[in-house]
Amino acid sequence: MYRAIEYLRLLERKCHIAIKKIRLTNTAPTIIASNCVGTLIYSDLKLPFYSPTINLWLEMNDFVRFAEKLEWYLEQPLREIRDDAISYPIGMLGDIKLHFRHYDSWEQAVRKWKTRSKRIDLNNLFFIGCEKDGCSYETIKRFDSLPYKNKVILTKTAYPEFSSAFHIRGFEEQEEMGNLIAFRKKFLLRRYMDDFDYVAFLNGRLF
Repeated sequence: MYRAIEYLRLLERKCHIAIKKIRLTNTAPTIIASNCVGTLIYSDLKLPFYSPTINLWLEMNDFVRFAEKLEWYLEQPLREIRDDAISYPIGMLGDIKLHFRHYDSWEQAVRKWKTRSKRIDLNNLFFIGCEKDGCSYETIKRFDSLPYKNKVILTKTAYPEFSSAFHIRGFEEQEEMGNLIAFRKKFLLRRYMDDFDYVAFLNGRLF
């Protein structure tokens, strides 16, 4: 019985993702994300990675600074920095730090960054931030002021004063947003980030 239930849950999850793919009309979005949320969206929708911010994360203040001068930063060379306490590659892009969390080597990280940077469509940009990694109220305020139509910051608290803030429930008592790619403890297999309709977002519909 348990195996049958798990099979049904997995089957429903596949159908859920399939419906997302059918709904998607914008099939080549450039998702600039502060962490792996963007990577997971591309993977769910079976899209090529049209963004260099794949399998890495930035502190939110660095992410906002990156977004504020996106084209300038994309022209800067990557510089490796060493940290014996961290096992994955870390690089500096101008004055911002990139944590290449899911790369095996610096060479791989640089190669993927350069390849995916060439795929960026500056006319089809979507920015996704999260209320974590040093994100303060002032950081959210700066993010909300970015001159881009398609932007969202996923937050642990509701901020009705910011049009780009979307509240993900379940982390209100924590100091920062938790793991958005984790599954909720419910019958249906839904990640915390599934609360946000990212397909509608990528299709250009404001939330």
